[in-house]
Amino acid sequence: MSHLKLAAGMGRLGTESAFTVLAHAGKLAAQGKDIINLGIGQPDFRTPEHIVEAGAKALKDGHHGYTPANGLPVLREAVAADLNRRHGVEVNPDNVVVVPGGKPTMFFAVLMFGEPGAEIMYPNPGFPIYESVIKFTGATPVPIRLTEDKGFAFDAESVLAQITDKTRLIIINSPANPTGGVTPKEEIDKLVKGLETHPHVAILSDEIYSEMLYDGREHVSLLQYPSIRDRLIVLDGWSKTYAMTGWRMGYAVWPDQLVDHVTRLCINDHSCVNASAQFAGLAALTGPKDAVLDMVKQFDARRKVIVDGLNALPGVRCADAAGAFYAFPNIEGTGLTSMQAQNKFLEEAGVAAIAGTSFGALGEGYIRFSYANSTENIERALERIGKLLA
Repeated sequence: MSHLKLAAGMGRLGTESAFTVLAHAGKLAAQGKDIINLGIGQPDFRTPEHIVEAGAKALKDGHHGYTPANGLPVLREAVAADLNRRHGVEVNPDNVVVVPGGKPTMFFAVLMFGEPGAEIMYPNPGFPIYESVIKFTGATPVPIRLTEDKGFAFDAESVLAQITDKTRLIIINSPANPTGGVTPKEEIDKLVKGLETHPHVAILSDEIYSEMLYDGREHVSLLQYPSIRDRLIVLDGWSKTYAMTGWRMGYAVWPDQLVDHVTRLCINDHSCVNASAQFAGLAALTGPKDAVLDMVKQFDARRKVIVDGLNALPGVRCADAAGAFYAFPNIEGTGLTSMQAQNKFLEEAGVAAIAGTSFGALGEGYIRFSYANSTENIERALERIGKLLA
């Protein structure tokens, strides 16, 4: 038997529990159990047909080879134009880097700034890969506390008070996973104003859910703040907006001083993004948006069903979800821990959801439901959980 000695960093690398729950739910379904999956965070819609056709056409037209490491020029130009249309900002296509999904941008940004002795701030509860990669680099993770009473929006003064001379990077995410929280413009204004006095701190703004807001809310992109553009990384992509999770298509806007560094990371890591997928991404940005608008409209309708339904359950209260497609109810009144609720809902009610602690220690007492599923299934899931809790 071999005795392999792994690098210490491997012991610090976490995971994303949604995929673990997905696998477990799949096993139960294979055994004949009726499972309603409200765990995985991906749209349940098909990729719009014109996007699929563009990807297929690219293959038929012979786009089978390598592309530039940072993405096809025509695609980066389309990204810049789309950001201008949505946020009213000018973006140089040379600052756009196309990557296979959203996670590479997180990984690359944290790798650039994370090392022993450094501090990196991240939202908690938040997307689990933030904390995982920070720990992997040996840096110290410093949680930005998100609380129910503030709608899971960050408090700018609290964030700024945590900055030290060791702080290298701050990660923010609005609209947010797992909470559905959206930080209001006045808090973002305060944060940016305060960051002007901390020029040593880079910012990663995860805006992957930027087109999924409700009740008339409008997205506030950090690209709209010129004073921090020289140290700002903005993450976005195609996965959520265009129901393209399996295409693995993401991008980020990088400041001038980091473009060469991230391009070298791309070359070392994945060479380039799948060529045909990039043509599909181009069709998404330049084609009709009807399917996107319809998808968000349906998410909005489901949001109201699941929030109202969760608030009607014994021992459960749920803040309104302002963006993304997640509800993050407080379950303390049930007497269950987050992990107990996750296991009980799946094993006994046949409903897959994700424990709040999968998104950080501050997620205890909560559980995440994705409403990227049909209204009928959401109602069935709520009925099952209601019977279980009763």
